[in-house]
Amino acid sequence: MVIINLLTAIATRVLILVDGLVALARLAAVAFSCRSGEGSFKQRITARLTAPDGLRLVLGAVRSLLPNLVVSRKFATAYDNGGSALVTRFTDVQEVLNRDDDFEVVYGSRMATITGGPNFFLGMADSPTYTRDVSNMRLAVRRSDVPGMVAPFVSTEAAALVAAAPGRIDVPQDLTLKVPARLLGAYFGTPGSSEQAMIDWTTTMFWYLFIDLNADPAFDARAAIAAEGCRAYLDQTIAARKAAPLDQDDVLQRCLAMQAAGLPGMDDLGIRNYLIGLMIGLVPTTSRASVQALDQLLDRPDALAGAQRAALADDDDLLGRYVFEALRFNPVNPVIYRRAVRDTVIARNTLRARTIPRATMVYAANLSAMFDRLQLPEPDSFRVDRPWEDYILWGYGLHTCFGAHINRIAIPALLKPLLKQRGLRRADGLAGRIDTAGTPFPVHLMLEFDRA
Repeated sequence: MVIINLLTAIATRVLILVDGLVALARLAAVAFSCRSGEGSFKQRITARLTAPDGLRLVLGAVRSLLPNLVVSRKFATAYDNGGSALVTRFTDVQEVLNRDDDFEVVYGSRMATITGGPNFFLGMADSPTYTRDVSNMRLAVRRSDVPGMVAPFVSTEAAALVAAAPGRIDVPQDLTLKVPARLLGAYFGTPGSSEQAMIDWTTTMFWYLFIDLNADPAFDARAAIAAEGCRAYLDQTIAARKAAPLDQDDVLQRCLAMQAAGLPGMDDLGIRNYLIGLMIGLVPTTSRASVQALDQLLDRPDALAGAQRAALADDDDLLGRYVFEALRFNPVNPVIYRRAVRDTVIARNTLRARTIPRATMVYAANLSAMFDRLQLPEPDSFRVDRPWEDYILWGYGLHTCFGAHINRIAIPALLKPLLKQRGLRRADGLAGRIDTAGTPFPVHLMLEFDRA
C-alpha cells in the first residue's frame, strides 16, 4: 500500500507538471492568435486572457509552476498595500482565508463610505462586534426561511417571468436581476423606490466594494450617489414601518422586533447598515452567478441536457449539482483578496512555502483552487458527483458569504423554469453571448426556446 501511495503521489505531481507545460503551450497559441484583429495586441490578448477559459489557463500555469507567487508590484490601489501575492493551491487558498489574524479583510474603509460611517460585519476582523452583528442577522435571516419562504418565492416569480417570455428572453434583464430585486421586497421588506433603482444601487455598491480595485474617482462619485440614495430610502422605510407597523413577517419586521426587545446593535442606524450589507450581496451576486453558470452549461451540450432532465424531473439536488459544477468554471469572484497583517509564511513545511511580507495584498485564487489536481480528481472534467467541500464559490472561513445557504437553493430555483424549456439555445450572433456593456456584470444574454 505504501508503494502504491508513493507511486500515485509521484504520478500526480508529474501530471501537475504536464498540466503546467500544456497551459504554457496553449497560452503561447493564444498569444499567436492575437497577432491580428480589432484593437491593439494588448487589448486583444487582455480580452482573451481575462475570459473564463483564458483565466483558467493563466492560473493553471501559475498553479503548476509557481503556485505561490510574490511580487513587489501593486495591482490594487483602492486599498493600501505593499505588493502582491497570488496563491493558487486549494489548501493554500483555504489557509489564507482561514487565518484571519494574519490575513485581514480590507473592505472596511469602503464599507464605511457606503454606510456613511459605521462598518458592516463583512469588513470587520473577528471581534465581539463582529460576533454580535452576525448573530443578530442570523436571528433575522434564518436558515429555515430558505425552504419555507425564499425558494417558493423565487420559483414562483421565475416561472411567471419565463412563462411571459415569447420564446426569447434576455436572461439578466428579464429574469436573474428581476427575481432577486423582488425578493428584497417580499422577504427583506425593502422593495426600493423602484425595482430598477434597487438593481442599480446594489450593483453599483457591489462593484465599488469588491471590483473597483483601482479607485477610479469618477466611479467613486457614482458609488457615493448610489449609497446616498439607498441610505435615504432605508431611513424612510424604517421610520415608516415603525410609525405604522405591518402585520407581516419579513427581515425588517424581525429587526424592529429585536430593537423593541432591546438587543444591542439594533438601533435604526444598525438596522439600516445590516440591510445595506445584505442587499449588496443579494441582487448582483445572484444574477451574476446564475448567468455565468447558465453560460457554462450552454457551452457543454451534454451538461445542459443533464441539467434540463434534472429540472424536468424536479430533482432539485441533481439540478443544483449541475449548476454549481458549471459555476466552478466561472465563479462570481475568481480571486478573493486579503492583506497580510504581518510578515508570515504560507504552506509552511512544503516545497512551495513562501514568506508573505506585511501589507502584501494576497489574491487567494479560488478559481484556481477548484482546478487543483491535488484536491479534485479530473479537475478539467465536468462532473456532478463532486462533494460540496470541493467548491470555494462563496469564500471560506470566517467571512464566507452570509447568504451562501440562500445561494445554494435560490440560484438553481431561479434557473429551473428556464431549463425546463424545450430547445433552449443561444440567440444567433453576439446576442447569444454574455454582454457586460462595459461593466463587470452580465447585462445581456439572449436565449431562445421552443414554446409547446
